[in-house]
Amino acid sequence: MGTIAAPTIGYALLLPFIVIFAAACVGVLAEAVVPRDLRRSAQILIAFLAVAVALVVTLLNWSAGGDVVVGVASVAVDGPTSFIWTILLVFGAVSFGMFAERKVTAGVSAFAPMAAAVPGTADEREAIEDRREHTEVLPLALFALSGMMLFPAANDLITMFVALEILSLPLYLLCGLARRRRLLSQEAALKYFLLGALSSAFFLYGMALLYGYSGSFLLSGIDDAIRNGVTGAGPQGTGLLLAGMGLIAVGLLFKFGAVPFHSWTPDVYTGAPTPVTAFMASCTKIAAIGALMRVFYVGLGADRWDWQPLMAVVAVATMAVGSILAITQTDVKRMLAYSSIAHAGFILTAFVGASQAVTGAREGSLTSVSSVMFYLVAYGAATIGAFALVTMVRDSTGEATQLTSWVGLGRRSPLAAVVFSVFLLSFAGIPLTSGFIGKWSVFAAAWSGGLHWLVVVAVVISVVAAFFYIRVIVMMFFTDPEVGTTSSTVVVRPGWTTLLAVGVGVAATVVFGIYPGPLLTLAQQAGEFVR
Repeated sequence: MGTIAAPTIGYALLLPFIVIFAAACVGVLAEAVVPRDLRRSAQILIAFLAVAVALVVTLLNWSAGGDVVVGVASVAVDGPTSFIWTILLVFGAVSFGMFAERKVTAGVSAFAPMAAAVPGTADEREAIEDRREHTEVLPLALFALSGMMLFPAANDLITMFVALEILSLPLYLLCGLARRRRLLSQEAALKYFLLGALSSAFFLYGMALLYGYSGSFLLSGIDDAIRNGVTGAGPQGTGLLLAGMGLIAVGLLFKFGAVPFHSWTPDVYTGAPTPVTAFMASCTKIAAIGALMRVFYVGLGADRWDWQPLMAVVAVATMAVGSILAITQTDVKRMLAYSSIAHAGFILTAFVGASQAVTGAREGSLTSVSSVMFYLVAYGAATIGAFALVTMVRDSTGEATQLTSWVGLGRRSPLAAVVFSVFLLSFAGIPLTSGFIGKWSVFAAAWSGGLHWLVVVAVVISVVAAFFYIRVIVMMFFTDPEVGTTSSTVVVRPGWTTLLAVGVGVAATVVFGIYPGPLLTLAQQAGEFVR
């Protein structure tokens, strides 16, 4: 009788994901056993301790080197995975600090005291008067973070789908938990849930078609089927491949916020609690582009001539729609939402270029993977810092997100206006900011990939996009309020966790703009996705 070999799990390499997921489960248990007065402190301790342990283990595993497929060949722990996990954990920790903020909201958190209560009812008023807090938000955020870590590391489509649902379901809930503007928050959560469920169905259907084509859910198995042409020689097989590829792309591009799957982004970013918006805007994009690159580079790379033209069109549409519609916005959060759509298009320029490391290439040359990694750090740091500052600008109704409320802010609170201007200049790609180096890197990667026309279009759209960023700076420093009106907008001094988010954003934006070498080198050393 033959022996059955035990599967190779690789727990040590999977430990960062396991720690975050286990901490989320412990957080759920804490809600049941820890007294209400101690729950907030307990949840903060669990969350930050888990992130710290996961980050240390990730760095140790990364320094040990080696690209390995573990978890019964379902998870790839390679250089890009380690880089993505590192920045996810860092940005996740900074975002959790904003979750813990209470100083700007008069001693309570930004989250609803009783999410199940109908807005305006006696139950909700009683919860507000008792100054209750929704401490379940940190376990939900940890579950979402664990899904974000598994999503770009998944080496087969089933694991990737499971990760997609793990990261999505907690975010649907978190978006509906705003303490103020409850109906707007619940509307955002419902829109996100319905459209997210639809995109998941597209992804699942695409999985089935690719399995029908290749006979495998493994990305390497799909790649082998395309290269060998075993089942794809006939028209039926080719149809399965192209249809599956298109449906998979829909599910991934939805999470990335690319056009034409972007319509949820401005509504959800506006309605969700601002700490959740910051968490989504930075970390979800990182996880989504990581998964997109792994699927299309590893599983579908042999058929790149079919998907590159379509993705190039998506990149142009995403840049153009995000930049043009941002000009018309009168709300800061909606403007930043359309800005995130435009940045998704800029990232896609490097992705479409598919410029990869080759033997004999000039040392230090940028690849699509390394340029995207750098861009994610530059964009994520500025985004979290910008949303953190938005929570500080307030009036009698709460956050003052209307652009008219920001008129003359440079005179009333010059430091806050200067800091926000730094983030806006980085988004615009102005030299001496990390945003400039990020855009240069993704354009260089696309140029190396032979897509010269796409780079030219992206540069032109970058000039257009700079307009609405500069407009906000002009409003803050060089525009006077209308005659006869007085602004009640003030910049509230927050707790140290929110100040840390702003400080990290400013430091990363300035340092990586002036001295980007170490981060670019680290991104280049991450290498390519293991096959």
